[in-house]
Amino acid sequence: MQTALYLVMMHQAAHKDLSEASDILVENKRNRQKDWRSRLRYFLQRPSTMKTSFSRRKSYRPTADEVNEWAQSLEILLAYKYGLAAFRIFLKSEFCEENLEFWLACEDFRKITSPAKTASRAKWIYEEFIMSEAPKEINLDFYTKDAITQNLQLPTPSCFSAAQKRVYYLMENNSYPRFLQSEIYKELRAVSLGEGKYLKT
Repeated sequence: MQTALYLVMMHQAAHKDLSEASDILVENKRNRQKDWRSRLRYFLQRPSTMKTSFSRRKSYRPTADEVNEWAQSLEILLAYKYGLAAFRIFLKSEFCEENLEFWLACEDFRKITSPAKTASRAKWIYEEFIMSEAPKEINLDFYTKDAITQNLQLPTPSCFSAAQKRVYYLMENNSYPRFLQSEIYKELRAVSLGEGKYLKT
């Protein structure tokens, strides 16, 4: 009798734990949605720094043509200042912005001409994204990590190229398609047509 009662109590406790976990997941999802909406509002309300007719406006809205162009390829999306910002907001909502941050760090790294700056920046990128337990560790195979470790002895502008290509491939084939299907992208398309549901100001 006691065993049966114990099992019932354990079952009830487990059910309660699952219910609480489910509530937490739902709440986290709501918070993420609020977060990306507030981020989008902020970036859409900022005055544009582009030296075009847009700079006369109080705020900037991507045109429908621009937002449609973002759907052509990841390369085109990243070439647009506001496309890049929107993609970053999406990645933050999925807690995987480290891939984009690493890719951008590599883009900047390749432009460095000073050997001293190259060495210090390479060390920073390694410690920030590559080494085990790095604050923003990206998902790389052992061989790519090992090659980078070897290259750090005498870093060159191309020492992160293999890792950067791998991360770009992951974004292109995983994050980018999800971005195009996301509420963030749909809302930006609607905003560009003057039909925004969440971001009306």
